[in-house]
Amino acid sequence: MNLLADESVDRQIVERLRQDGHDVLYVAEVEPSISDNIVFDRANEKSALLVTGDKDFGEIVFRDNRLSSGGVVLLRLVGLSAEKKVEIVSEALQTHGAEFANRFSVVAPGRIRIREKE
Repeated sequence: MNLLADESVDRQIVERLRQDGHDVLYVAEVEPSISDNIVFDRANEKSALLVTGDKDFGEIVFRDNRLSSGGVVLLRLVGLSAEKKVEIVSEALQTHGAEFANRFSVVAPGRIRIREKE
C-alpha cells in the first residue's frame, strides 16, 4: 500500500509498515516541518493514504472539505507503548487497508472507525 506518514507518526510505526511491505514516504525524513496543506498536497501527488496522529487533519478534512485521494487515517494511540502502537497500526492496515481508501478513518485501541466524507 502507498502511504504518506506525517511527522506525528512514530518512527517505529513507519519502520514496521515498511517491513510489512508498504511503500511509506515519511515527512520527517523528506520534508520536515512542512505545513498541513503541503502534507495533503504530497499525499494527493502520490495518491497515498495519509497516516497521521495530528487531529488538525480531521478538522481540515471536514471543515475545509479536503481529503487526500488515498484517504486519511488518524491514529489515536496516546499513552500506549511504542510496541503496542506498532502492533495496532500494522494490524489495522492488514485487516482494513482497502477500506481506508478515500475515507477518513480513526484507529484507536480496540476500535476502528471508517467514515466516508459527506
